[in-house]
Amino acid sequence: MAKATWDLASEPRGLTGQFPNDPTGHTALVTLCQAHPVTLIVVEATGGYEAPVAAALAAGGLPVAVVNARHVRAFAQALGQLAKTDRIEAGVLARFGAKLEPPVRPLADAETQALAALVQRRRQLLDMLQAERQRRLTSGPALRARLDAHIAWLLAELADTDQRLDAAIQASPLWRALDAQLQQVPGVGPTLSRTLLAELPELGRASGREIAALVGVAPFARDSGASRGTRTTWGGRRHVRGVLYMATLSAIRYNPVLRPHYAQLRARGKPGKVALVACMRKLLVILNAMVAQQRAWAPA
Repeated sequence: MAKATWDLASEPRGLTGQFPNDPTGHTALVTLCQAHPVTLIVVEATGGYEAPVAAALAAGGLPVAVVNARHVRAFAQALGQLAKTDRIEAGVLARFGAKLEPPVRPLADAETQALAALVQRRRQLLDMLQAERQRRLTSGPALRARLDAHIAWLLAELADTDQRLDAAIQASPLWRALDAQLQQVPGVGPTLSRTLLAELPELGRASGREIAALVGVAPFARDSGASRGTRTTWGGRRHVRGVLYMATLSAIRYNPVLRPHYAQLRARGKPGKVALVACMRKLLVILNAMVAQQRAWAPA
């Protein structure tokens, strides 16, 4: 996938080509795949450029799996394929799909995609606000007025985005109920609740281990022979993890379950960051169990 074009390859080899990344190209791909005995279509995630193609394929009743680009690159390196072009990468994706058969997961519906876009836009506005405020500290009088005007505009945009997020959640009975359920937990506020609704649709549908690994708060072993390496977290959805981190900072002070858990870990000699990540995992597993079991927050 690229901004302007996408490349096609198949395994066994036969179907190849390059097509425009526009509605005409999407229609051509769907028509081509429907005319052949396709068992799986693997699309590489490329910052959103893949979304219209994946949506068109799914709407055409075709099995499509959107896969992590890092996994595909590691697979290519394992094959000894060090060169990287769009055509080569399409061939690697075809072999990746044939060998590993990544699962076909349902794509987010239009409402969830719109909510995720608003959550992402809010995050972008906060990043721009922080950058402009830092620039203002070192700017001269000639620029400060322009920076103040831009900061005021960003604050207005942020307030409008928050209102649109509230309206979107209130318009959906399911989201409204889940939002209220999640915010029962001390430490969970609107930001974490909205982020989980928009960017972690697996919440309540996966096991505790799976949901922790998805977010990137599950410790992975690094052992070899008699050596026992330090367990570390790695990968996952960094935006969800960042919001969860900030929520946990509050939860270890006010949540009646996480506060003693954090204190116990510190008393056992765990470093502060290690204890905090453990609390992040515990909070996420609690939220996952609440949604899965449709239960209210109960500290006991």
